[in-house]
Amino acid sequence: LPRPSGRRPYSVVLLDEVEKAHPDVHEIFFQVFDKGWMEDGEGRKIDFRNTLILLTTNAGTERLMHLCARGEQRTDPAELATQLKPDLLEVFPPALLGRLIVVPYYPLSDHMLTEIAQLQINRVVERVNANHGLEVVLADSVLHEVVKRCQDTDSGGRAVGAILTHTMLPEISRRLLQAQLEGQAISTLTIKAGTDGFEYELQ
Repeated sequence: LPRPSGRRPYSVVLLDEVEKAHPDVHEIFFQVFDKGWMEDGEGRKIDFRNTLILLTTNAGTERLMHLCARGEQRTDPAELATQLKPDLLEVFPPALLGRLIVVPYYPLSDHMLTEIAQLQINRVVERVNANHGLEVVLADSVLHEVVKRCQDTDSGGRAVGAILTHTMLPEISRRLLQAQLEGQAISTLTIKAGTDGFEYELQ
């Protein structure tokens, strides 16, 4: 939280997935939004006048995905906020919503998912190269497969990291360790995407 007045007064406070918070948290921020300050557990006054407060929520996700279905014209942000209000009122009291500016986020497009996936895959390539001195050859099918798997989940861009961390990296490590135990000299790692998942070849 922001420090007492005078010390580093400019702050950003992020409450992620605030719909999971206890209702008492909402009550606390009523005072912050109305008066610009609150008291901590020791009675010290915390100044929020120069603080940006961000609250994120997954409330209304299904409606948002429906309104922003792929292939349809992008809905106006103000219209999205209006359409999402019934879902938000199921979670938050009207008094709290009246003190907030609702900023809906569009679902990630295929292009954005591809960019995110490319960045994450590049990090894997750099990591393997730096730690093992290997050239990594990636087929285009790898990027397409990662993006496809992200579209099959509700996690969007978060799924990219999960796919690489729980699928690709463990298998690469296993293959490299096996090659090392067998005394195999390797200089190139080739990764492709097949019908049964990712395929790896060491040369």
